[in-house]
Amino acid sequence: MNQTSLQSRSLPLRVLDLGVCEYGEVWQRQLALVAARQRDEIPDTLLLVEHPHVITLGRAARRANVLPAAGDVPLFEIERGGDVTYHGPGQLVGYPIIQLRADAGERDLHRYMRNLEELLIRTVAELGLTAGRKPAWTGVWVDGGQRKLASLGVAVKRWVTLHGFALNVSTDLARFAAINPCGLDAAVMTSVSECLGRPVTVGELRPRVAFHAAEVFGRALQNR
Repeated sequence: MNQTSLQSRSLPLRVLDLGVCEYGEVWQRQLALVAARQRDEIPDTLLLVEHPHVITLGRAARRANVLPAAGDVPLFEIERGGDVTYHGPGQLVGYPIIQLRADAGERDLHRYMRNLEELLIRTVAELGLTAGRKPAWTGVWVDGGQRKLASLGVAVKRWVTLHGFALNVSTDLARFAAINPCGLDAAVMTSVSECLGRPVTVGELRPRVAFHAAEVFGRALQNR
């Protein structure tokens, strides 16, 4: 391990489990944490959360991808990249607040996105589920790129990240009928539980996601 890797590994990654929390509250918390991280007042931090039903629109979103079936589900227009995404119960959402450091070669957003995918690929592999990437698409895919297991959408402010990933664990997949997820037909979406043919809980995957996030980003895991 070279000196840069050793220095990265010595940096902590604090994990905050927020349980179930409204989207708007967590969004404001992210913004506050980003500002604190920019001032070096806190360590790199990973928020893990489940949201009540909500739809978010990224910078590239087309309103036409929010369908009439959305009804009165809350809608947020946010600063992340990407199109339209649904969040809800049974979905593990992760928001890394990480300072991407120039001296460690981390200021490469393509690399950062691939790292987010990698930590999820490693997480579900522990359960015996083989997942991977799909050329020209972000996210985590199964069945040779036919079904989408996780969605990504990020933003960076002065080289501190926010927003992140949404892993469908036991999500009610019928809820995706409210949108064209990332511009795709809702039928493309799947979940860990559906793929494995057995119930899997968000609680099972929280510690695994935290472990692999620290591993992939070369940080020392802290839980508190």
